[in-house]
Amino acid sequence: MSASITDPHSTAASPGSPAQPLIEGRSGRGRLVLRRFLRHRLSVIGLVCIVALYALAFLGPLFTPWGYAEQDPTAYLSPPSAQHWFGTSQIGEDVFAQTLRGLQKSLTIGLLVGIISTTIAAVVGTAAGYFGGWVDRALMWVVDLLLVIPAFLIIAILSPAFRGKTWLILVVLLAAFSWMITARIVRGLTLSLREREFVLAARFTGVPPWRIIVRHILPNMASILIIDATITVGTAILTETGLSFFGFGVQPPDVSLGTLIANGTNSALTFPWLFLFSGGLLVLTVLSVNSVGDGLRDALDPTSARGSRRRSGD
Repeated sequence: MSASITDPHSTAASPGSPAQPLIEGRSGRGRLVLRRFLRHRLSVIGLVCIVALYALAFLGPLFTPWGYAEQDPTAYLSPPSAQHWFGTSQIGEDVFAQTLRGLQKSLTIGLLVGIISTTIAAVVGTAAGYFGGWVDRALMWVVDLLLVIPAFLIIAILSPAFRGKTWLILVVLLAAFSWMITARIVRGLTLSLREREFVLAARFTGVPPWRIIVRHILPNMASILIIDATITVGTAILTETGLSFFGFGVQPPDVSLGTLIANGTNSALTFPWLFLFSGGLLVLTVLSVNSVGDGLRDALDPTSARGSRRRSGD
């Protein structure tokens, strides 16, 4: 995965018109990226699906009289009907309400983990690459240490200690083991960028290091960070589902797609509605997120093979 590195001052304005050329250059690139993304039909479909899933997860509960923890004593293991759209569970819980609650939890966890882990990777990678020396050695030692630790096993061991507490702890644990590879990529790009003319000029004029990183280095790797965030969202959803499936993730009485799949696995053939809807939404969510990430890669990275083919028509 690579991204084009451009000088943010290449469109610098002349003294007579200080802002217009820069604005036009950025808006022109934005339109070009948007056109490339819209040509990737699967990615557009994926984006529409993600928006629809979020709308369903957070607006759907408004249209059902049942809460995800409520029980209907008159309907045990009932198939989908007008009263219970996705059927009911063994103890009369409305599967539609539970599925939407699980979708809310999985989408929120995936989004938060993607944002947090990408932010950590950007901070650690740019700090290690820009400052070098003992800062680089110390940060890369931490990265190498975390890379050899089996993240799934560590989270599974730590999870019982947080049983009954907020699910945000699970977000922190997932994010803590999701940023290392991206940090190494960012470090490599920073090592190259810090020798570019616009960075050297800012350094010689006394611009503080972190301002150089924020204003000159990070914007030149924004495409990689955006792509990484979308990929991490899908990975985090799958990881959370796996942990919840084995009882180490979201804990009862709360639910996620993983807990619903785990509860419905034994009844997948006899009472398929217990498994089918949560499993189908999980597959659709991950495929949609990955499709959007693929489209963003092609739109933002002009050196990718698919992006190069599309660029011939621009």
